Amino acid sequence: QVQLAESGGGLVQAGGSLRLSCAASGLTFRNYGLGWFRQAPGKEREFVAAISFRGSSTFYADPVKGRCTISRDNDKKIVYLQMNSLKPEDTATYYCAADLFRSSGGPVGYDYWGQGTQVTVSS
Repeated sequence: QVQLAESGGGLVQAGGSLRLSCAASGLTFRNYGLGWFRQAPGKEREFVAAISFRGSSTFYADPVKGRCTISRDNDKKIVYLQMNSLKPEDTATYYCAADLFRSSGGPVGYDYWGQGTQVTVSS
């Protein structure tokens, strides 16, 4: 079955960097657009970034634009989220998601979700 496994979260000081990874299995990775989302305690899940299934388009939420970069490695079946200049408000559980032949940004319509990785940014 399809599995998405996030890793790379942790505790980091404000201004630091983290690179999240999401390893996929059980799907034809190159056919899937991929997204990163996050959910902070007491808040709704929000869109962070996405990359189209061809890898030619990327999309970012305003709060992370200029600080985050999403990328994919189709050979390794991994999608990455490089996060720089982290702020305490970036603290959340980060999830990756996959959607077949997706070429757009936005939060809806994803088929598969991972279990999440915790990111905590201290001030």
